[in-house]
Amino acid sequence: MGKYLQVLRIGIQNTLVYRVNFLFRAAVGLVPLTGTLYLWEAVYAGKGGTQVGGYALSQMISYYLLVTLVDAFTAVAEDDWQVAADIKDGNISQFLVRPIHYLAYRFWLYLSGRAVYTAVALVPVGLFLFCMREHLVAPSSGLAAAAFVASVGMAAMLQFLIACTMALLAFWVLDVSTFIFIQFALEYIASGHLFPIDILPGWLAGALMLTPYPYLLHFPVAVYLGRVDGGELGRGMAMQAAWVAIAFVLLRTVWARGVRRYSAVGG
Repeated sequence: MGKYLQVLRIGIQNTLVYRVNFLFRAAVGLVPLTGTLYLWEAVYAGKGGTQVGGYALSQMISYYLLVTLVDAFTAVAEDDWQVAADIKDGNISQFLVRPIHYLAYRFWLYLSGRAVYTAVALVPVGLFLFCMREHLVAPSSGLAAAAFVASVGMAAMLQFLIACTMALLAFWVLDVSTFIFIQFALEYIASGHLFPIDILPGWLAGALMLTPYPYLLHFPVAVYLGRVDGGELGRGMAMQAAWVAIAFVLLRTVWARGVRRYSAVGG
């Protein structure tokens, strides 16, 4: 464990170099969010303030604010590209002959990147949340708050596992960019980043909830807002945990198969 804590410490030191970039990225990311919130305010004004898909205006605004916050905690920055580059350039060879697992090494680097990015992003995002505080609703209950924290943790794990699995395709193909872009497009639409999943027709929302993507953003936010409670909350948390387990097994399987066919020359 000590060696991985050292990886975390070094990763934080290296990532701190980009703290100004993170600050501007987080600040610029609030521009489209502001446009989205104004759009929804216009929609609600046109409907005379009635609910849309069961969301009041304050809940809808809170949804997008929380999505921004959860995304800052869990999003994979360039970890998938770095994994693919390490495989393509043969940099993983050094890990195959040392007592350190490459996937664990990448996970601790992911944690270091998220820690630094979140700490820096909380400055502009925190100011934005403060300005929008009249629309930000509190957790529906103490149980919802605790389940929200647990769900965000599992969402981060799921993000990392899916991203790394896609990157490991570099064992078989020279360029994984197409696969990564397709995965990103699916995630952006089906995770609830553009709109809440539960405002879609029931059959479509139900079908999407059987995939791992809603558990990256939509589900944790829905838990916070109290739109998932009782038995549905237990089933949702179990489904999210199941997807984490499935993604973990899939990642280890792809890694084992990829390493068996991996070869490197030179030194």
